[in-house]
Amino acid sequence: MSRILLLEDDAALVDGLRYALSKNGYEIEVAGSVREAKERLKEKFDLLLLDVALPDGTGYEICREVRGKDSRIPIIFLTAADDEMSIVRGLDGGGDDYVTKPFRLGELCSRIHALLRRAGLSGEERNQLRSGEITIELEKGRVLRSGGILELTGAEYRLLCLLIRNEGIVVTRNMILEALWDNGGNFVDDNTLSVYIRRLREKVEKDPSRPERLVTVRGLGYRWNEVKM
Repeated sequence: MSRILLLEDDAALVDGLRYALSKNGYEIEVAGSVREAKERLKEKFDLLLLDVALPDGTGYEICREVRGKDSRIPIIFLTAADDEMSIVRGLDGGGDDYVTKPFRLGELCSRIHALLRRAGLSGEERNQLRSGEITIELEKGRVLRSGGILELTGAEYRLLCLLIRNEGIVVTRNMILEALWDNGGNFVDDNTLSVYIRRLREKVEKDPSRPERLVTVRGLGYRWNEVKM
């Protein structure tokens, strides 16, 4: 049973989340303040659900502390609806995903499941990334689509890897720009990124003008969706 630490001070929301997540097989521990969360983090958890605004601080503080210890525990932020600045700050600060309030419990459970699954991949599974009929063979540095080799440039390959690793999760433009910066000093600016996105869509989408896999999240970045043929 996976243990989840929920940092949230809304009693009604806590009750609902505790009930729903417990029914889905998760063990839930609750902290109502940043101070309490820091104490609880002396224990081992498999995932953190962090509210942004707390009486004595923010969930960002907990995220920074956890990432400062080089921990890769999955972190999901719970943010106010349409609060784009909070979302970007959370993702850039080391969060893995965000869910805006109000949210559907089924969607939250799906995201929790996806992050826990990714965190628990075996060594063999880590050598490959898969999404629908697309397979990335990391050791060979090649991409297959329905068994055939998909011809990609180096930047397109890195972009696709980043997106599929974060399947179902918004990846900000800043995160992508940093990932495409290579050791040789070659960098991608914001306008060039738009070109890469368009070219990648031409190679992975059935209809690039109406993308289903590589979708734009307005004001934030992009999200990769698994599409089964």
